[in-house]
Parts: sequence; C-alpha cells; structure tokens
Amino acid sequence: MVNLTLGLVLWTAVHLFKRVLPDLRARMGNAGKALAAVGILAGLVLMIVGYRQAEVVNLWFPPAWTVHVNNLLMLAAVFLYGMSATKGRLRGAMRHPQLTAVKVWAVAHLLVNGDLASLILFGGLLLWAGAEVAVINRSETWVRPEPGPASKDIILVGITIVAFLAMTWIHNWLGVWPFPG
Repeated sequence: MVNLTLGLVLWTAVHLFKRVLPDLRARMGNAGKALAAVGILAGLVLMIVGYRQAEVVNLWFPPAWTVHVNNLLMLAAVFLYGMSATKGRLRGAMRHPQLTAVKVWAVAHLLVNGDLASLILFGGLLLWAGAEVAVINRSETWVRPEPGPASKDIILVGITIVAFLAMTWIHNWLGVWPFPG
C-alpha cells in the first residue's frame, strides 16, 4: 500500500502545485512543465503498481447489481471527459468536465470494489478531484465558451462508445471482466 499511497500523494501534490504556489510555478517556466509531467507520470505509475501489488483487505462486499450501475456511470464518465474537447452545443455546459468525469469514475469504481486498496485509490482520487475543483474555482474566473454545432456532440457520442469499448477491452486484457457473468 506504500507505493499506492505515495503515488496518490505525488499525483495530488503535483496537480495542486500550480494553483497553490502559482508564482513559484511561473518562475520555473518550461522546466516546471517538464518536472510536473515527470511527477504526474511517476505518481500514476506508483498508483498502478501499488494497486496491483496491494494485499486484498475486504472492507465490504458490493452486491452484484452494482456492476450495472458502474458500467452506466463509466459510460457517463467517458462522455463527460470528452466534453472537455467538444466543439459542439455542450461546449461550456459545465466548468470542469474532466474533473467531474474523475469523480464519476471514482464513485463508479467504489460501488464495485470493497477492498482497502480500492478505497485508497478511488476514494483518494475522488477527494483530489473535489479539492482541485475548489482550488481552481477560487483562483480563476471562468468565461463560458460559446456553444458550437450539435453535429459535434453526435461525434462525441460515437467517440464515447468507442472509447468505452476500448476501456472494457483493456480491463479484460488486464484480467478484470467489467460486465456481469
């Protein structure tokens, strides 16, 4: 659990650094961007390795039906994440679509994983995303972008379905079948 926790702390610290110490981050220039990228990647690797190495300590046993809720929430999370890049009517519908997607993703995974490592990983990232939203909202004003054509949103739906299917294939490849049965 040490690697998992270290990865989560590193991920959180690097992401919040820009908002908490903006003057120091600005003085670092491009070197700061490179350092942030390395820190984020290192945090991600530590979280993945730590999660896969963690001993299974069950805290609760989710009912089987939560798998269906998880999959619906995951479809929504992929769509929300994609909203950040859309140029369609949904552009500007919400201020933080990527961080909202992380929150939905985390809740979805907490519904189907009742072990300690999952609570640390998904609960920790849920807390991080909430903190990130609060810090961003406090430090920056938001100018809502003008919506674009609805056809771009239809493309987003198609991309969402393809991305969701790719994610389920990757889960299966890693040995986790994300569907009931």
